[in-house]
Amino acid sequence: MKDYKVGDIVRGVVTGIENYGIFLLIDNEINGLIHISELSELFVRDVSEYANLNETINARIIEYDKPNKKMKLTIKDVDYRDNVINKHGIIETKNGFKNLSKKLDDWIVKKQEEYK
Repeated sequence: MKDYKVGDIVRGVVTGIENYGIFLLIDNEINGLIHISELSELFVRDVSEYANLNETINARIIEYDKPNKKMKLTIKDVDYRDNVINKHGIIETKNGFKNLSKKLDDWIVKKQEEYK
C-alpha cells in the first residue's frame, strides 16, 4: 500500500453514487468519499452528473484515516476526468469555452449590424 498524505491526488474507481456523495475505491483497498460539498463550489443538483459508476477519476485527499483505510476526498480544483466523454456525449477539454469567448465579440458586432 502506498504512503498517502493530505493533498495528494489519487485515482479511484467509482463504486457508488448516493445523493450525498460519490464513493471511490483506491488501490483496491482504500474506501474514499467525495461528499456533495466537495464536488463543486456551485450548487450541486444531481451528484450523478459528476461521475458514472465504474468510472476511474482523480481526487485530492483532504483527510486520511490510514488504520481504517478511509479517505475524505475532493474534486474541487482537480482535473478529475481525463478528457472522457460524459453522459451527454460531449468531450471535456482543458480549453473549455476559451475558443468560443475569442469569437464572442465578433458575433455580437455581426448580430448588431444585422439588426440595423
